[in-house]
Amino acid sequence: MEIVFASNNAHKLEEVRSKLPKDFTVLSLKDVLGDVDIPETGDTLDENASIKSRYVFERTGKNCFSDDTGLEIVALNGEPGVYSARYAGEICSFQDNMDKVLEKMNGAKDRSACFRTVISLILNGEEHFFEGRVDGEILTEEHGEKGFGYDPIFRPDGFEESFAEMTMEQKNEISHRGRAVQRLVDFLSSR
Repeated sequence: MEIVFASNNAHKLEEVRSKLPKDFTVLSLKDVLGDVDIPETGDTLDENASIKSRYVFERTGKNCFSDDTGLEIVALNGEPGVYSARYAGEICSFQDNMDKVLEKMNGAKDRSACFRTVISLILNGEEHFFEGRVDGEILTEEHGEKGFGYDPIFRPDGFEESFAEMTMEQKNEISHRGRAVQRLVDFLSSR
C-alpha cells in the first residue's frame, strides 16, 4: 500500500519507514506536492495534524497521515503546547524556545511536563487519530548534545538522562512520537 506522510522531515520519514511493514511505501510531502508549507492554524495538536492530512488528501486523493507535537508544562498552564515550534516567535531557533521556557520556569517548584504527539490518518477517506505521550520534567538547565527542540531540558520519568543525552534508539523506544507511530503501525498492520 502506498501512503503519504505529510512531512519532509527526513528523521520522521526514516522512523516511520523502518516501523511499517514492507508492503507499505511511504511517500513524503515533497514526493506528491513538491515544496509546500502547510499552514498550522489549529488551536490544538489534533486540529493541526488534521489540517495537514486533509490538505494532502484533498489535493491528491491518496491515503495519508500527518503529525503534530507539543510540549505541555504544568506550571505554564500547558504552554508552549501547540505553539512549541514557535514559542519564542515566528522566526526563532530551538535555543530561543528553550531559553524562553527556562526563563519562565525560573523558580518554579512543579516542573512536571509531557510531550504529546497526535497523528491524523486519512485512510480510504476516513480519519483516525493516534496519540503518544511521555511524561517527565523540565530541567533547570540544558543537559546533552543530541536530539533537537526541547530535548536538552526534558527528562522523561524513570530516567536519569535528558532526551538529549540518550541515543536516538533509546529516545525512539520511549518517545511520544514513537508511541504514536507504533499505534499507527498497529492499526495499519491489522487492516
